[in-house]
Amino acid sequence: MEFDSAARGGLAAYVRAHLSELRDTEARVAQVVLDQGPELVHLSVSDVAALAGTASSTVVRACQRLGFRGYQELKIAAARQAPAQEPSRDRDPAARALADTVRAAREALDGVTATVTPELLRAAAALIGAAARVLIVGAGLSGAVALDTAYRLRALGCAVDAPADPLTAQLAASQLTSADACLAISHTGATRSTVDAARGARRAGARVLALTSYARSPLSETADRTLVAGGQDLVFGLETVASRLAHLTVIDALTLTLLGLRGAPAEAALRLSADVTVDHSY
Repeated sequence: MEFDSAARGGLAAYVRAHLSELRDTEARVAQVVLDQGPELVHLSVSDVAALAGTASSTVVRACQRLGFRGYQELKIAAARQAPAQEPSRDRDPAARALADTVRAAREALDGVTATVTPELLRAAAALIGAAARVLIVGAGLSGAVALDTAYRLRALGCAVDAPADPLTAQLAASQLTSADACLAISHTGATRSTVDAARGARRAGARVLALTSYARSPLSETADRTLVAGGQDLVFGLETVASRLAHLTVIDALTLTLLGLRGAPAEAALRLSADVTVDHSY
């Protein structure tokens, strides 16, 4: 893994995406990095160790496991990040909720380019574009993202199946072939029905593309390619809402990339889709 220091607000998103790969003490170091943001530049390695309740050597090891050469390189990356917005202190609960929700969404979106590179996006689009059929699976709030994705890919002329029922999705996954692909969407990457469907698709010989908020998860371990975007613990229990906005943004980018790869056939399919849409408008 490698951090792109040019990505605006990307360090926090990058660290969150890789938290699950860290051991307990290393994760505490990562949390200090998230809490301090750009202010990390004023802290020594010993300061971070004290805040994390661990040794300086653990701080260095955590930095290396995150893909940095050491603490100094991570501190430079933190200094380049835009200052994080503070949570709203407005006494009006509605005003505070609106400000905090918008802040969380902005942070999640700003972090997308830190975890999704053009190279990863092109590879994911190529995987989908080469498939004879695409099975899209997702449960809960990810189910809405899966349906949106199915609509967009179908509009580009892809043969798409997106069963809402998890048992039907697993049956469909088992019937895929090596010519097909499965796009599995899960914020945690650990939703049982989604992971089971992805594993079934893999056993059937299909390629698997994952979209999740964590770089290391049961879903990412099953996938041929993984797109990581989203956040966690951003606004009370609503972290999944912010992550879904990031996931939808990645889907938009994926479909636009696929449009470029498929060229004229996709453009013709889009015109047909537009005709259908017009017929259903007053």
